[in-house]
Amino acid sequence: MEANVLSPHKPHHHLDQKLGFSTRNPNPSSGFHHSSKPSSVRPQWRRPKLGFRAKVRASVSEIDQYRASSGFGRDKESLPSSASPVYSPMPSNRELRTPHSGYHFDGTARKFFEGWYFKVSIPERRQSFCFMYSVENPAFRGKLTPLEVLQFGPRFTGVGAQILGADDKYICQFSEESRSFWGSRHELMLGNTFTAGEGQKPPNKEVPPQEFNRRVLEGFQVTPLWHQGFICDDGRSNYVDTVKTARWEYSTRPIFGWGDVGSKQKSTAGWLAAFPIFEPHWQICMAGGLSTGWIEWDGERFEFENAPSYSEKNWGGAFPRKWFWVQSNVFKGVTGEVALTAAGGLRQLPGLTDLFENAALVGVHYEGKFYEFVPWNGVVSWEISSWAYWYIAAENDTHMVELEATTEHSGTALRAPTTEAGLAPACKDTCVSELKLQLWERKHDGSKGKIILDVTSDMAAVEVGGGPWFNTWKGKTSSPELIRQALNVPVDVEGFFNLVPPFKPPGL
Repeated sequence: MEANVLSPHKPHHHLDQKLGFSTRNPNPSSGFHHSSKPSSVRPQWRRPKLGFRAKVRASVSEIDQYRASSGFGRDKESLPSSASPVYSPMPSNRELRTPHSGYHFDGTARKFFEGWYFKVSIPERRQSFCFMYSVENPAFRGKLTPLEVLQFGPRFTGVGAQILGADDKYICQFSEESRSFWGSRHELMLGNTFTAGEGQKPPNKEVPPQEFNRRVLEGFQVTPLWHQGFICDDGRSNYVDTVKTARWEYSTRPIFGWGDVGSKQKSTAGWLAAFPIFEPHWQICMAGGLSTGWIEWDGERFEFENAPSYSEKNWGGAFPRKWFWVQSNVFKGVTGEVALTAAGGLRQLPGLTDLFENAALVGVHYEGKFYEFVPWNGVVSWEISSWAYWYIAAENDTHMVELEATTEHSGTALRAPTTEAGLAPACKDTCVSELKLQLWERKHDGSKGKIILDVTSDMAAVEVGGGPWFNTWKGKTSSPELIRQALNVPVDVEGFFNLVPPFKPPGL
């Protein structure tokens, strides 16, 4: 995959967004095209690789069967000859589907939000495009009436679409109404129409791209395989450099869900996430994938082929009081697929107004295997400054992991649904941080054994949110023992509800 820079590129600024995915290579060639005008792409197809440059030959055998089924490792003669995105409607029972892929709104009037995050990374340019969607209190399809405020209390409503893109520019479009928002009950499929075409009815499900373009002037639709939309900035973001419009259309091939390749995928927060307790809940839907298509941004068109991509979501009554997050798919010094996600937060325990717990996890995908460090199988500890420094260590019965991230960039405020102010600036992110990740086997005496991974990144995404952040936060997971024991019980909640579909909770 060779790149042609078709127009001068603006100087790189720090990029405040989320996540990356691919190993950096000093060779400037890539599957990326940059143009100020629409252009065609004439790629030279090579073996696409997740977590490293396509020119690097894989030495891993564990996921050969998966590659064969997903298209990895195909000879170039069998690959398409164009980087244009190819639309595929969502199949049923797709591979790598994680629990909690669906829309969790249960139809009640309780306080509720759900948010989705999709990212495409272009490591050769240290640029990414981060798409963030949210819906707040969808039981109320528009702004509450005075009577509803008296009955239910004040609520913020609406649908938001944010993008943090190239050159650290930003766009946000928001509506207090959610009448034209839709989400699939059990699959990662959603969309919204801000402005419909003349005489057209907004879609209430996934539609083919041409039909979407005819029926939706401003809005979006997204599935694990397809993502398209067009939004206009609404002028609410005078604290950042904005673009006026953004349009995009790309397809995605998932590579990692949240678990071993070829195995049943896991709930990020354990089986108790099937119930509205310990909120907010969080699910990594796709730890890594490869995306092909284009994005029009600030008058420029970015075309990409097999670009690293990622997606996650969260839902519940409110965000944690305070949280941190580190993620990267862009690593040096590795000849295999690698994806890292680590996060922690201070969240309120159910039914106890003033009691909070420290919750955190680290997940590493490498060579088709998933290394999971969670409070119910080990211990996670951290030292996080108010900005610029993240250190996280974790261990379970078989492995140990450490990661350290630093950044010289000041970060950009991103919006999140809040109880106090609706969709408001609530966290600070950058995708330009230095990261060192190490993973070992754990000896029986608790010491470090054989090293499995020792890699670095200069495109790690980092975040702090909530607060207060007056000083460095040092903590360790502290789940109550009863909850820890419960989460260790091998309960297949999804399998149980699949036997009685009418009782399956929304979202699961």
